[in-house]
Amino acid sequence: AYHPSYTEVMSKNTLSAQFRRVDVDALDEDNFKETDIESSTSGGNKAEALKIILQNPPLSNSKEVKNQTFTAVLKILTSHRTADIEKSIQGLSEQEVDTLVKFIYRGFAEAKDSSCGPLLAWHEKAVAVGGLGSIIRVLTSLKTV
Repeated sequence: AYHPSYTEVMSKNTLSAQFRRVDVDALDEDNFKETDIESSTSGGNKAEALKIILQNPPLSNSKEVKNQTFTAVLKILTSHRTADIEKSIQGLSEQEVDTLVKFIYRGFAEAKDSSCGPLLAWHEKAVAVGGLGSIIRVLTSLKTV
């Protein structure tokens, strides 16, 4: 029985052009989906917009993308009704709560007078759900938002 050599198989595979049809950007885990966020926030669904950002945070993207994302998150957090914070956090996974705490800590670091109160309320509710482990994971993480 004839078995083609490794070089014969490779030479046939390199002639294929199917790999050129793959949208690499769509497969990138750090792909920033600004349109999803804008459509959710403009529709008034702040909890959904927050969840979209937290599912796909820009951990290794450029500084500009991180700043855009942070601005969007800060806008969502400060405009959220205090009564709805707990409900919004309950729908998040452990990893999403940790990412939320990262954004909250960045908000504390770049605090504006109008953002401190809402950020403290979010921090209280996030730690109630994520526990102290969430704080420890965030403080020891090398990836920033």
